[in-house]
Amino acid sequence: MSVLEQHPEEAHHEHPRESFWRRYVFSIDHKVIGIQYAFTALFFLLFGFTLMLLMRWQLAYPGRPLPLIGGLLGAANASGGIMLPEFYNQLGAMHGTIMVFLAIVPLAVGAFGNYVVPLQIGAPDMAFPKLNMTSYWVYLPGGLIMLASFLLPGGAANSGWTSYPPLSVTATMGQTAWLIGMVFLITSSLLGSVNFIVTIIQLRAKGLTFMRLPFFVWSQLVTAFLLLLAFPPLEAAAVLQLMDRLADTSFFMPSGLVVAGEVVRGAGGGSPLLWQHLFWFLAHPEVYVLILPAMGIVAEVIANNIRKPLWGYKALVYSVVGIGFMSFVVWAHHMFLTGMGTTISSFFQFTTMVISIPSVVILTALLLSLWGGSIRFTTPMHFALAFLPMFAIGGLTGLPLGLAATDIHLHDTYYVIGHFHYVVAPGTIFAMFAGIYYWFPKITGRKMNDVLGKIHFWLSFVFINGIFGPMFLQGLAGVSRRLYDGGEQYAHAQPVLHWNQFMSYAAFLLFAAQLPFVFNLFWSIRKGKKVGDNPWEATTLEWAAAPSPPVAHGNFPEVPVVYHGPYEYSPPNDPDGFTPQHAAPQAR
Repeated sequence: MSVLEQHPEEAHHEHPRESFWRRYVFSIDHKVIGIQYAFTALFFLLFGFTLMLLMRWQLAYPGRPLPLIGGLLGAANASGGIMLPEFYNQLGAMHGTIMVFLAIVPLAVGAFGNYVVPLQIGAPDMAFPKLNMTSYWVYLPGGLIMLASFLLPGGAANSGWTSYPPLSVTATMGQTAWLIGMVFLITSSLLGSVNFIVTIIQLRAKGLTFMRLPFFVWSQLVTAFLLLLAFPPLEAAAVLQLMDRLADTSFFMPSGLVVAGEVVRGAGGGSPLLWQHLFWFLAHPEVYVLILPAMGIVAEVIANNIRKPLWGYKALVYSVVGIGFMSFVVWAHHMFLTGMGTTISSFFQFTTMVISIPSVVILTALLLSLWGGSIRFTTPMHFALAFLPMFAIGGLTGLPLGLAATDIHLHDTYYVIGHFHYVVAPGTIFAMFAGIYYWFPKITGRKMNDVLGKIHFWLSFVFINGIFGPMFLQGLAGVSRRLYDGGEQYAHAQPVLHWNQFMSYAAFLLFAAQLPFVFNLFWSIRKGKKVGDNPWEATTLEWAAAPSPPVAHGNFPEVPVVYHGPYEYSPPNDPDGFTPQHAAPQAR
């Protein structure tokens, strides 16, 4: 028996009038916390995007002063307005860190997970509301520490988003701030993951069996287990690297290390490869932390807009669980060039090929679901449909990187950048946009403007492919991802060097393409078209059983009881064209 069944009065508990601080700042309501995560993550997404624009200017016009802001960056970063290599390295390290750990994961899990999961399972709130609040207020300081590191002597972390030692151990003060910030961010994720697991298992409404859960809830459940099991090794590694930097230990510092012509004192006996194992043991499951919630969002949007059940629901569930298990045995395909033996490299090649199978099953099931559907081409559906080929490109281009022979040539080239970004940019971020447009009426009671939404989609779709598509050509030509001049000094890069300007123009235009979204988002909060409780005619509990916006504490006017699966669209003999999960069966 779930907690909700034991205490149904929880959904109707009268809460005393709350102060502004308690209601909007230190709130324990999962909906408010989800919105806090959303706006904070969107800010970091914009900031990380801005760092990328600075990098793209440098790659397109190496040696030229940055327009407008070049003089504001200081002589230590841009002498005479011209970006220095050290500052370029800071931008690269912080762009990757901010986009993954401060933007996409908090948006996918902290925002969408917090707001939607309790509503979809019929729960009055998260299992541990105060722990939920703590999770956000640990995440925010971690992000602010990261941003503040730009103001430290020597600037922010500049050893890449992977922070490989010994380079990171001997780096500037910014690396210390990076490590402290990571400890905060990982702690936040661990608090949140425990909360999600307990909530989904214990607070499901009566009748909501595991095979009646919406696929989005399944994706969040598996993601929570990934965070819970994969993040602790990296948190331990961050503490060990802090000790190497501040206490002269040598967990990652090898013997005989020479820096700037001098032997490093205190270094000896450590293993730089140990950091790589600990980092990638987290960072490859982290890829699925990025993509699984996106798959869940896309499944919800597609099911609603094809007006028929998803094809192969059980196959989708088994596949997402399979991805969760397999994600822990593929990490070393990032380390083929570290000298591992052929036996162990063969093992990781095999597991990398195997984990692609459940991903293909999910993609195929979503594609087959479209067949015979009465498709509504709404704005969220545009983004959800675009996710399918974009994620497919990201996945297929990853297969050569999972084979040691081809990885030798492609490792650390722009091919890797193109592959990863097709998964998380036109892949995951497009799914996030689909979710924003889809659940916006649930949060506000208003719809975002459809014309502005489709303008946002088409411009973004064209320009984002203009950024990342040519990277495959540069990578196949052998252009390294870490050249601050884009390869201008390398003979083998000359035939593909012209793509740098093309990709940079696409990046600047992609930034401009987000302006309709920003305007639409804030304008629609106050001026958007008012809609009913279930404007999409959806079957899941957050739409069918809860008002829009939901009840402040408790979510539902009355505790829902579930009788149906999550996607019973177009059932026979149903004049409404859909059967909500909580609709009681008709007496015969």
